Amino acid sequence: MLINTNPVRGTRDYLPEEMRIRDAMQAIILRSYLNNGFTKIETPILEDIERLDKSDGGENLSLIFKILKRGQKLDLKKENLTENDLVDIGLRFDLTLPLCRYYANNRAKLRLPFKVIQIGKVYRAERPQKGRLREFYQCDIDIIGDSTINSEIELIHTTAKTLLKLGFENFTVRINDRRILFDVIRSAGFKDEDILSVCISFDKLDKIGIEGVREELLQKEFPLEYIDSFMASIAADDSIGLDGIIEYCSDRHVIDQLQNVIDSVEKLSKGKYKIEYDKSLVRGMGYYTGTIFEIVSPEFKGSIAGGGRYDKMIGNMIGEDVPAVGFSIGFERIAEILLN
Repeated sequence: MLINTNPVRGTRDYLPEEMRIRDAMQAIILRSYLNNGFTKIETPILEDIERLDKSDGGENLSLIFKILKRGQKLDLKKENLTENDLVDIGLRFDLTLPLCRYYANNRAKLRLPFKVIQIGKVYRAERPQKGRLREFYQCDIDIIGDSTINSEIELIHTTAKTLLKLGFENFTVRINDRRILFDVIRSAGFKDEDILSVCISFDKLDKIGIEGVREELLQKEFPLEYIDSFMASIAADDSIGLDGIIEYCSDRHVIDQLQNVIDSVEKLSKGKYKIEYDKSLVRGMGYYTGTIFEIVSPEFKGSIAGGGRYDKMIGNMIGEDVPAVGFSIGFERIAEILLN
C-alpha cells in the first residue's frame, strides 16, 4: 500500500517560485524593521506547557499542540492518568509569550527600551480554512520597557511603512483601548470576572454578527438585561467617536491618550494610510491591558496585522511589571493577497 504524500492538514508545501516570493517578502519586512532600529532575536518553537496554559492567550489556549512526555517521564501504566501525566511541552501559538520568557531570562543583558524583532513559525490546532493554517509565520516587532504612547505610535507607523513597502496602499489601522472596552462592559452590569468571557464572544462580531454575539452570551447564561444593555451600546451609531464614548469611560486620561495616538499617527501617515477609532475592536488575547490595534484591508476578510499593549505579562514571570507593546504582521494573509 502506497503512503499518503499529502502534507498534514492545515500545513502546506511551497514550490520554488512561491518560496522565492515568500523569501523576498520576509527580506523586505526584516529590512524595514531593522532600518527602524529594531533588533532581531530567535526563540524556540517549544514552550513549557505550564507557561502556555497560564499565558492568558484567550481561545488559543484550547488550540495548543501538546507534546507527550518522553522516555521514563511517560508512564502509561499509571492509573487514572490525567493530561498533566502525559504532557509537559507544547508548540508556541504566538511569539509574545516566548518573548516575555526570553526577556525574563535575559533581562540582565538587555537595555531598555528593548526594540525587538521576531520572525518565526507558530502553531494552532484549529480548523484549517482559507488564510488560516495550523502552521504559519508571524512577523513581530515589540518594544519592552516604555510605558508611554510613543511606543504605540512607533509600532503602528513602522508596521504601516512596512506594508507600504510590500505594495499595500488601501489599508486602515483600527484602534481601541481595552480599558475603554472594559468600562463599556461594566456599565452594562457585568462583573469584573465576566469581562474577559464577554470579550471572547464580542471578538467574534465580524464573523457571527451582533445577533451571534448575543446568542453566545445567552448560552453563557449571563443576565438578559446585561446583554441587552451591552448590545445597545455596541449597536449604536458607528460614527460615534471618542467624544461619544466618554460617558462609559471612568478615566478621561485614557481617551486623551488614545486621541493623541490617532492624531500623531495621522500626521506621520501623510495620507498614505488611515487610522480610526473602532469601539468594536477587541483582540482575542486575554493578556492585553491597554491600547489594541489591527490593520484591515478591503482585499482580505479579517485583519492583516494586529497587536497591543501587555504591561502585566512579564510581571507574571518575574513578579515585577514591565511595560510592553507589540505589533504582528499576519504573514500568510499578506502572502495570499500578494501571490494571487
